[in-house]
Amino acid sequence: MSNNPLQGKWALILGASSGFGAATGKALAAAGMNIAGVHLDLRATLPIAKQTIADIEATGARALFFNTNAADPDKRGKVLDGIAAALGPGETVHVFMHSLAFGTLKPFIADAPEDAIDQAQMEMTSNVMAHSLVYWTQDLVRRGLLSRGSRIFSMTSEGSQRVVPNYGAVSAAKAALESHTRQLAFELGSRGVLVNCINAGVTDTAALRKIPGHEAMIEATLRRNPQARMTTPADVAATIVALSQPDVKFVSGSVIFVDGGEAIVG
Repeated sequence: MSNNPLQGKWALILGASSGFGAATGKALAAAGMNIAGVHLDLRATLPIAKQTIADIEATGARALFFNTNAADPDKRGKVLDGIAAALGPGETVHVFMHSLAFGTLKPFIADAPEDAIDQAQMEMTSNVMAHSLVYWTQDLVRRGLLSRGSRIFSMTSEGSQRVVPNYGAVSAAKAALESHTRQLAFELGSRGVLVNCINAGVTDTAALRKIPGHEAMIEATLRRNPQARMTTPADVAATIVALSQPDVKFVSGSVIFVDGGEAIVG
């Protein structure tokens, strides 16, 4: 019998094909876990997802990936049906990671109405990047796929509290995500499920490069970070692996900074 407490356990990762999700999936697989991943990739980016799957399987772990819209309720149900079928008797999801980065980057106010964010874009951003955490968690609980010792990780950023040009809708979603994390930690506490939010420092990902002016953000980060470097997806992945160890039992409801001290510098 393996002495590895994570060996054979399952992780469910939303946004599993790239960035934080991919790095965490690979790290958890290297630590012995099987990975169920949800991603949305078209032809141009599908090779990246396939490489992530190959990297996970190369560790000896199982990789059960679904290329679908994680914000669609019907597709969420089909994914959970697939995961439930893959789990053995009595098995549950040990780690659930919400790492969805899809939203509208537009200002609230613009001279031309079409240049400003509209209601549908605002609501879509909040639904995908914040509210879907609640809906996935609800369905996992209702299906008995979370148990005492399971843990949930959401992904926030400094933008939840700071103003960034064109980031207003995402900023609001991140603030809501942090609130949802606290509420879930409270409501799932009696069930022994830990819920925390990871606040990563500025990281060079595909999502960052979609933000107008990201070059200036990178330069500012390199100047102010006490360790004089940017956060990497591997930094976040290593933190989640550490917090996924079963002997970590009393960390919940927190926003955990993984940024080398970046947030403490004005």
